[in-house]
This record gives sequence, C-alpha cells and structure tokens, in this order.
Amino acid sequence: MRAIIMGCGRVGAGLATRLVAEGHEVTVLDTDAFAFRRLLADFAGRRLVGSGTEDRMLTEAGIESADLFVAVASGDNRNILASQKAKEIYGVQVVVTRVKDPLRAEMFAGLGLRTFSPTKVGIELAHDALFAAGGQ
Repeated sequence: MRAIIMGCGRVGAGLATRLVAEGHEVTVLDTDAFAFRRLLADFAGRRLVGSGTEDRMLTEAGIESADLFVAVASGDNRNILASQKAKEIYGVQVVVTRVKDPLRAEMFAGLGLRTFSPTKVGIELAHDALFAAGGQ
C-alpha cells in the first residue's frame, strides 16, 4: 500500500519505519529537514520537506494514488486540515489523525475522521497505574 505520513517526530518516524519493514511504499513529509534524522540512513521510503496542508506538497508526495494518510505533526490544526483534505478532496480511503485535545478528537471523529488522542490514552494509563499496584 502507498502511505503518506505527515510529521517525522518519534511517532511518525517509528510508524514510517514499521510500514516500510512491512513492505509498504512510504513518503514522509515534514516542514523541518532536520526531523528526518529520526529515520535510519537506509530508510527505503521518500523524505519530502514541506507541509501536508499545501496541495503542491500533497501532490508531490503522491496523494492521488495514496491508500493511507497519517497526520502526526505537532499541531492539531495542521493535522486536522491535512487529514480533511486527504479524505474529502483527494479521496484517500484510510486517513488517521492525531489530535491531542480529547474533546476535539471526539468531535472530528464524529465528522468522519479516524482520530486518536495521546492525551486520552495517557490519562487512562496514568489512572490504571495509580490503582494497579495498590488494588484500590
């Protein structure tokens, strides 16, 4: 499958590496070329410097033939905008968006985006850790 990942932080780089290892064709977009240092030198995917909110960059990344689009850049607004474009304008079948704000993640999930909130996951993990050891 052809995947575009917007954001080459820890999550984006780790996901890109895993998808390439699974045999997928991966393009990683990031506005900061220095972010690509998180990818191994022998990373078999493409690296593009630019924003996934810009049509020109999405086209260069191959959005018209992409099967998957993942937005894991640092900002919720950029992730949401890029994901909406990928889904609604370019017709990408599977679009996943990281939204740090749990309420916004829920709202955009209700509008048809696949979202995940690391904040919500962190709250659950912290709660479980608080009560796991003490049996309370």
